Amino acid sequence: MKKLSIFSVSLAAILTFAFFSSYKGPDEKQNEQEESIQSNRYGTIRPVELPASMSFAGEPLPLDNFDVMERLDREMIINVYWPSTALANMKRAGRYFPMIESILAEHGVPQDFKYLAIAESGLKNATSSAGAKGIWQFMSKTAKYYGMVIDAEVDERYNIEKATESACKYLKGAHKKFGSWTLAAASYNMGEPRLQRMLKEQHVSSYYDVHLSEETLRYVFRIIAIKEIYSNKEKYGFDLRQEDLYKPFDNYSILQVNTPIASLADFAQKYGTTYRKLKLYNPWLKKPYLRNKSRRTYKIKIPKQD
Repeated sequence: MKKLSIFSVSLAAILTFAFFSSYKGPDEKQNEQEESIQSNRYGTIRPVELPASMSFAGEPLPLDNFDVMERLDREMIINVYWPSTALANMKRAGRYFPMIESILAEHGVPQDFKYLAIAESGLKNATSSAGAKGIWQFMSKTAKYYGMVIDAEVDERYNIEKATESACKYLKGAHKKFGSWTLAAASYNMGEPRLQRMLKEQHVSSYYDVHLSEETLRYVFRIIAIKEIYSNKEKYGFDLRQEDLYKPFDNYSILQVNTPIASLADFAQKYGTTYRKLKLYNPWLKKPYLRNKSRRTYKIKIPKQD
């Protein structure tokens, strides 16, 4: 009996240990579930199938060059398997592309350059670590060269129309200098003088042949990858309807102002809108007022009622 009692106690202890060691609390179950979702969120991970031929601004990519193919492949993989960012950018494109496309056409710049704005900023009024600002990421000196006002109250790098027009002027000038839209795009990233020097030193005339910094080596390929994915959304697994896109900021009137505005909140209320909406339509207004000591004439968009 004593031996049986000891056996029973031992068996009970083993079973109890097994039960509690296999028990998983709510936190453990939640972690397991999140890990499962994380590992399967893209489904089966496969290489990206590259098109047989590709071009940028009408200029074909030499895909028979293994280096070109591999650089493109890298950017395609990164952008296809970075879906949250791509999805957000596609939705913002619904808001900004119509205006950008119109200005590109007006200046005779290929429509492929609208994807450069995505590569630069994700169509956000971002600020880089170097101090470049706006959707087109202009540095202060370059922006002023192209006539944009930057002072304590105003920063027209955030004026999307003016910044897009300035980008067009830059790109047309670079195209005239290099004879290539692809090189014009590369110079937008690294600057004309440096690119010109690199081409001369290496005795080459093509973006695909010149050795540059890692950032610029990837830059044009990133734009091309974005163009391919955004132009063929369903092929790469993105299911967007027209109603999913953000609506353009096109419901406004323009008021020309050359006098001070003591309070933009009061100004907005006077014209039947809110300070928040006024700022969304006019992000170039930096302060809650506009002293405008120089008495410049600014075109302020007044949002209409939805």
